[in-house]
Amino acid sequence: MNRAVIAACLTALVCSGTFSQKKSDESVVDRFLRYVKFDTESKDDVTATPTSTLEIALARKLVGELKALGLKDAAVDDNCFVFATLPGNLPKAELSKVPVIGLISHLDTSPEVTDAGVNPIVHSNYQGGDIVLPDDTLQVITVAKDPRLRDFVGGAIITAGGRTLLGADDKAGIAEIMTMLHALVADPSLHHGTLKIAFTPDEETGSGIAKFNVKKFGARYAYTVDGDRTGQINEESWSADQATVTIHGRSAHPGSAKGIMINSMYAAADFLLQLPDSLKPEATEGREGFLHPDHGTLGVEESTIKLILRDFDLSELERQHDVLSAVRDSALGHFPGVTIDLSFRKDYRNMKTVLDSVPFVTEYALEACKRAGIIPEIVPIRGGTDGSDLTFMGLPCPNIFTGGENFHSKLEWIPVDGMEKAVKVLLNLVQVWAEKSQ
Repeated sequence: MNRAVIAACLTALVCSGTFSQKKSDESVVDRFLRYVKFDTESKDDVTATPTSTLEIALARKLVGELKALGLKDAAVDDNCFVFATLPGNLPKAELSKVPVIGLISHLDTSPEVTDAGVNPIVHSNYQGGDIVLPDDTLQVITVAKDPRLRDFVGGAIITAGGRTLLGADDKAGIAEIMTMLHALVADPSLHHGTLKIAFTPDEETGSGIAKFNVKKFGARYAYTVDGDRTGQINEESWSADQATVTIHGRSAHPGSAKGIMINSMYAAADFLLQLPDSLKPEATEGREGFLHPDHGTLGVEESTIKLILRDFDLSELERQHDVLSAVRDSALGHFPGVTIDLSFRKDYRNMKTVLDSVPFVTEYALEACKRAGIIPEIVPIRGGTDGSDLTFMGLPCPNIFTGGENFHSKLEWIPVDGMEKAVKVLLNLVQVWAEKSQ
């Protein structure tokens, strides 16, 4: 068979989809659609890292892709942290002036909604209107509740099928970093300093990042790629605590329980019903904090309630402690015989208190957005990222958007345009650092 015939055959195969592109030619969407197929749901109340061994499969896959790209030190450690280095491509004298920058996304997805068997659907040439998810038609992404859908008419939107979350939080961030790395390797004219890459476990449960070795990572400043809507940069996060309420009753056989049984579940219900409506997450927005009963267990002898406490203002967070103490005391008065233990655990603190001392780190991200044709917006993130803890561990770490919406939900969606713009921002960002550091 001559070369012309071979070329014609290959062209036909590519056009038919039988012959796939090389991995190095993959788009950010291609990578994202592959990554969301990995079940990486982390688990609450598990002390091991990773909290789920499911995260390891994606970690190992990414190590293989990083090594294939030429990042020779790519590896996954015993705690499922993936680390890799892309050396800078500047002349030695210039490279020494550019700080080592880190880019970080997380492997796991939220335990609030399953990611087992994600069915990603690309809604090409979206023509507006509500999106009914085919695997569960009761799940509908509506324009009324998601008016930003109108911004992407004519473009492509990715959703899950309706039975799982999508996993854009944070597999979109991983896909965007990986796509940026491929672009940098392919085009040496894109100047950059040394880049450190990390993909972390258990961000959603907040339990993994304590094992992140900042010194070994070797970056001076970093960015998590873990935000949501396009153009948003986060330099401020919640200050966050967790509370555990343990209600002790007394069990007895229900046939002979009179005067003996003290059912802890009634006190648990009373405790929940006394939480102020104004502090429920479904009633708050913007800079308003909240108290959220996240999960728990019920039993006659013992019931537990786990709550998360969030506010941007530390004094308001302390006030939430007082609110819970008052609710406990009231529940004790309503149900004689029960005892109620209330304990608090510090989670993370507002990273802005540190990032204000290095404003240029955020400013460079804003400049990267502007170069991508995006009007950036600094907004406080109503959540936490690994960057919240890393900032206080000595690695200042603002958060960059991924483009996604409705995280932790079956109604999660992400516009292809948002992911593509995130890649452009990351490419611009490393070049801004190279320019501004000379």
